[in-house]
Amino acid sequence: QLQASGGGLVQAGGSLRLSCTASGRTFGRYVMGWFRQAPGKEREFVAAINWSGDITDYADSVKGRFTIFRGNAKNTVYLQVNSLKREDTAVYYCTADSGPYGRSKFSAVGYEYWGQGTLVTVSS
Repeated sequence: QLQASGGGLVQAGGSLRLSCTASGRTFGRYVMGWFRQAPGKEREFVAAINWSGDITDYADSVKGRFTIFRGNAKNTVYLQVNSLKREDTAVYYCTADSGPYGRSKFSAVGYEYWGQGTLVTVSS
């Protein structure tokens, strides 16, 4: 089970740190990722990280502003979101999968486990 937290209301230009903690299963060897879904839009890829934490990928829309990283125990993944824009407003979901890291992890179908979302609202 994955538990996401850290969302909230923030002004444009502000920052948040989203957390995703695993329980009931060890996700230390899993690829983990973040997706988001804005109202009326499809769920989209945000970022992914391999099990060791040394390979990361980002959607073009968040490159340079968002950072995905794993906790020391590798069972927690974080998403540091900086320089937030109104268009970043969405429900953010964390994901995990035991498969190998690759392009399939840039799509929602590449993940087996999903947490409930945490809402990020960016005001102007």
